[in-house]
Amino acid sequence: MDYNLTRKFADSWGLLAMALFSVAFVFRPGSRRQVDEASQIPLKDD
Repeated sequence: MDYNLTRKFADSWGLLAMALFSVAFVFRPGSRRQVDEASQIPLKDD
């Protein structure tokens, strides 16, 4: 695989795959507590 082919793949299907994985990771069963804890990280120093 050369650079141009890899770049085209990453710009189209790679981006779509990462977006779908991220959405599935956030909305999986049992992740509510982890998402809530992660959302509070920027506020811990205040």
